[in-house]
Formats: sequence, structure tokens, C-alpha cells
Amino acid sequence: MDIYPVTLTGQIIRLVPLSESHCLDLTAAGNDESIWRYMLYGNIQTLEQMLSWVRDMLRFQSEGTDLPFAVIYLKSGRAVGATRYLNISSEHRHLEIGGTWYGVEYQGTAVNSEAKYLLLQHAFETLGCVRVQLKTDARNLRSQRAIERLGATPEGILRHDTITPDGYLRDSMYYSILDQEWPDVKKNLEGRLERY
Repeated sequence: MDIYPVTLTGQIIRLVPLSESHCLDLTAAGNDESIWRYMLYGNIQTLEQMLSWVRDMLRFQSEGTDLPFAVIYLKSGRAVGATRYLNISSEHRHLEIGGTWYGVEYQGTAVNSEAKYLLLQHAFETLGCVRVQLKTDARNLRSQRAIERLGATPEGILRHDTITPDGYLRDSMYYSILDQEWPDVKKNLEGRLERY
């Protein structure tokens, strides 16, 4: 499984390799504290904080564990959020999709469905993954519903899985999609995207 930066283009968004050039747009998109409530990065509100976060993501990429993307809304050409592949295992042909966030006005729109479609399609059809994992804070019911609408299978909760920046012992809800499930998940996502 050879993972490298790539651009993935849909009908409403384009996923491009994350870079420092996206920081201004991302700072504007992330200007609502509610975005960061369940994220493991803390509350990113300033350009300096966003630059630090982007540099962390690029460091993870250089270490071979992550592949971060900026989510570009095609109508405006602006970055409206971010997502990434993480916990990449070429040996076992699996990865996780996570660290996903969008500006408030893009939440609940086709942006997330199309981003997940593009990432899953690339993971299964190009990279040859046998498993894609997703996880969320067990308190984040909105995220759980979004993951379940994708067609991912719930696998359970890992208790006290992560300590958040504010010291909270987070339980994480895990989900997966397997390669043999991808055709049905793909059809479901394509149907959802047609309805937007």
C-alpha cells in the first residue's frame, strides 16, 4: 500500500494536500468553539494556533502515519475544513479516516458525505485497503449518526481511550468498513449525494 499526497475531486469539494497556505481560510472556517468541543486539538481560534496545528499534521505526514487534506469548497475556492488518513498500516492494509472538521455553515451538508466518499473510494479502489476505521468521542452523538449513515459497522467503545486537552478521559466509539462492504457503502453514498 503506497500512500502519498494526492488531490481528490468531487462535484462540490476538492480534497488537497494540507499546507500552511490554507491557514487563513481554516482559521476563518474554524471560528466557532462548537467545532472543537470533541476534537483532540483543543479550541483552535487564532492564526497562530492553526499554523501550529497544520505543522503538527505535516509532521505526522512526514513520519508516515498520516495524510492530511484541506477540504476546498469548489464554489468559493476556499478551505472550509480538514480531514485526514491516520493510523496508516501498509503491512495490514488498513487506515483510519478522522480528524475531520468543517466550518459550521458546511456541517450537515453534502460536504461530509462527498469527502467520505472520495476518501473511502481512494482507500479501497486505489490503495487496496481491506479495512477503514472511523472513531469518535462517545459523547458526540451527531458524529456517530453521520458515521452510521455512511454504512459503517459499530465495533464498540474503548473506555478511557484518550485524554483530551482539558484532561477529560474520553471514551471512543469505533466503526469500520471492510473491503467487501465497500460496494454497498459506495452505492448508499452515491444515492445520498444524488439527493443533494
